[in-house]
Amino acid sequence: MEREGKGVMTVSKLAPQQNPIEQLQARFKEVEAGFKAWLSRQPLAVEAAVVTATSGLQGAAIGAFMGTLTGDVSSSVAPPPQANLNPEAMASLKQAQALAGGPLVQARNFAVMTGVNAGISCVMKRLRGKEDVQSSMAAAFGSGAMFSLVSGMGGPNQAVNAVSSGLFFALVQGGLFKFGQKFSQPPEEDMHYVRTRNMLTRLGLQTYEKNFKKGLLTDNTLPLLNDSALSDVKIPPGPRLLILDHIQRDPELKRTRKR
Repeated sequence: MEREGKGVMTVSKLAPQQNPIEQLQARFKEVEAGFKAWLSRQPLAVEAAVVTATSGLQGAAIGAFMGTLTGDVSSSVAPPPQANLNPEAMASLKQAQALAGGPLVQARNFAVMTGVNAGISCVMKRLRGKEDVQSSMAAAFGSGAMFSLVSGMGGPNQAVNAVSSGLFFALVQGGLFKFGQKFSQPPEEDMHYVRTRNMLTRLGLQTYEKNFKKGLLTDNTLPLLNDSALSDVKIPPGPRLLILDHIQRDPELKRTRKR
C-alpha cells in the first residue's frame, strides 16, 4: 500500500501545471470529435437535418449581430409612396432592402445561407464519400438560390434570378475552395493523431507529438501502448508515466484495450 501511495504521489509530482485555456480547448475538441462520430453513424436524413439546423442557428446569430452593427436602414431605401418604378429599378431596390435589413432580416438571410450550404454539403459528402470542389459548388449554388428566394431579391422572374444568384455563389465558392486547397491543405497524417494530440495537450506534453508520429503511434494504437513502446520513441520516463496513467483512467480506451 505504501509503495502504491508513493507511486501515485510520484505521478502527481511529475504532472506539469496545466493551462486552463488549453485544457478547455482540448476538452471542447474531444466533445466535438465525439459528436461528429455519433452524427456520422446516424441515417442520412438525421445527419442532414441536424447539420442544417445547427449551421442555420450559427448563421442566424452572426446575421443578427451584423444587423445590430449596420442598423435597420431599409426604410431609408424605401420608394416614395406614389413612385412608379420600372422592373429593373424595383429589382435593385429590393436587393438594397435585402442587404440593409435589421437584425431579424439579416438573421433570416444568414440562417438560410449557412443552413442550406451545410445541409447540401453533408448530403453530398455522405453520397459521394468525399468533399471536393464539385460538392462545395453544389452547396453554394443551393444556398445562393435559396437566399435569393427568401430575401426577395431580383426582378419579376424569381426563378431566373435564383439560378443566376446560385451560379454566382457557386463560382465564388469554387474559386475559394481551390485557393484554400492549394495554400492551406493540412498534412494528411494529422487526421490520425487527433486523439493523441488532445491527450498530450491535456497533459502538457505537446512537444512529444513528433515522437508519436516518428514511431507511427497513431490514435488506433493508444489502447495498446505500454512503457516499452513509448521508450522506443525516446519519450522520457516521467512523461511515459503520465501518458500510461491517462490511458488507464480513460474509460473508452480501457474498454478498447480489453477487447
